[in-house]
Amino acid sequence: MPLRIVQWATGNIGIRALREVIRHPDLDLVGVLVYDPEKEGVDAGVLCGEPPVGVAATTDRAAIYALGADCVVYMARALDVDEVVTLLESGTNVVTTRGEFFAGGSELSDEDRARIVAACAQGGSSIYATGSSPGFITDALPFALLSMQRHVELIEIDEFANLSKRDSPNLLFEQMGFGRPPESYNPERASYLLGSFGPALGVLAEAAGRPVDEWTAVGEVALAREHTSIAAGDLEAGTVAAQRNRMVGLSDGAAVVQFTVNWYCTTDVEPAWDLRATGWRVQVHGDAPFDIDMAFPVPLEDFATFMPAYTAIRPVNAIPYICAASPGIVATMDLPPITPAGPRAS
Repeated sequence: MPLRIVQWATGNIGIRALREVIRHPDLDLVGVLVYDPEKEGVDAGVLCGEPPVGVAATTDRAAIYALGADCVVYMARALDVDEVVTLLESGTNVVTTRGEFFAGGSELSDEDRARIVAACAQGGSSIYATGSSPGFITDALPFALLSMQRHVELIEIDEFANLSKRDSPNLLFEQMGFGRPPESYNPERASYLLGSFGPALGVLAEAAGRPVDEWTAVGEVALAREHTSIAAGDLEAGTVAAQRNRMVGLSDGAAVVQFTVNWYCTTDVEPAWDLRATGWRVQVHGDAPFDIDMAFPVPLEDFATFMPAYTAIRPVNAIPYICAASPGIVATMDLPPITPAGPRAS
């Protein structure tokens, strides 16, 4: 019998998740929660470019709660603990991309985490957070590589994003600070990112047998060597053209896990950095060393079409696993490998 599913929020990632729920043969979409009044009453299929499915989007949370769905794909822009508690208490499982639920909900306040755990116990429900980064690249893939090790010295993960074809002047120049003088860069951005990635990376270090006892976070920039034109506008020579934020977890004074985010608008920068194609590089220094390059085989011009899939599809694939899981905040290590076919029949 198909699982009854609600899609909560229809932003860039949520729209793609909605499409995948509709297309999934073992999932039955029963509701869609939207925030934009203009989407009220619009058929869910129409919202995501599919044929109509007979499910109208609503802004009414009470109507969503009343559905008694098996699982909600919760992709709200900001976490509302009351919403999640209400769902879990009613027996509805939750799959989410919200980072607060990584690492057993360690980023929640003690009070909020206790409420979530109690709600799961009351409803016999579970909640699981995943996505691409953090998510797949901080747990699913490195966990597989760790299965080949007994001793691990260091796990390094690099994330690369070529923004030269991103036609978003406000995002690149105003929010991210590209094209500005180097002294304008705020190195505290790395500390902010540590708040998002630290919990997942800490779990990874524990899986390697070397728990983190100290964190460092450093941000730096590289400058355009010459005038450069990108889709969003122009970069003058000597202005910020690449940004690198590195988070390092140490155990007994030695680095054990390192995550570096590399954003760039051109590779012609000073100082010269190793800026690779958009994607990831994962290195494991241990008994069986690995160095894996994972560039996304998508033309930069088509990234807007393909990129949401990297974050949206894994949560959708996780739905049947979470519906079958024991109550509580579920971690990736608690689950078998998540695949399109779903859990194996017992």
